[in-house]
Amino acid sequence: MARLKILTFPDPRLKEVSLPVEKFGAEMELLANDMLETMYDAHGIGLAAPQVGHLKRFLVIDTRPKDDQGRRYKYDEMTDLEQQVQQPLFVANPRIVKGEGKQNFDEGCLSVPGFYETVERFNYIELEAEDVNGQTFTIKTDGLLAVCLQHEMDHLDGKLFIDRISFVKSNKIKGQIKKHGYPTQEELLKEKSDREKVEA
Repeated sequence: MARLKILTFPDPRLKEVSLPVEKFGAEMELLANDMLETMYDAHGIGLAAPQVGHLKRFLVIDTRPKDDQGRRYKYDEMTDLEQQVQQPLFVANPRIVKGEGKQNFDEGCLSVPGFYETVERFNYIELEAEDVNGQTFTIKTDGLLAVCLQHEMDHLDGKLFIDRISFVKSNKIKGQIKKHGYPTQEELLKEKSDREKVEA
């Protein structure tokens, strides 16, 4: 496995629409494992192929919450529907066939590191997709997993979460990035620590 470079805004490749996955097997399995390692290394919960320069309708996800040492998954913090979905997920050619309800969630993104905004998503979704071997499967879920799936699927259509917020907020974030760049790793860690203190 290998860690891949994650593209960040304003890289124009993030605006492109990805193509359906048509060839499955060893090549897709290698990409899936590399993406999963890249996502874990970046402390993310989801990663879409276009974020690492592959314009394929493919994503990996693992939203299971871990304990403070990052060792044990805390299933009691997941909804009943989330617990029924085996993770990590390898998802090719996803399509939402049903979406119900609304939920607002503070989203961040590995392609827009250090920035968070509230985005409205379906609360419950039913999704059809293929795995790395081309086998069709269905997911019925809600909670964080539903949010993450919708967020990552946006990447497949060339959209970032900052494209789903108000014009004023979106322009402010984009302008700040273009003018000042992204926070350093130390600044991101401090910001994460401060956020956790507020949430505690």
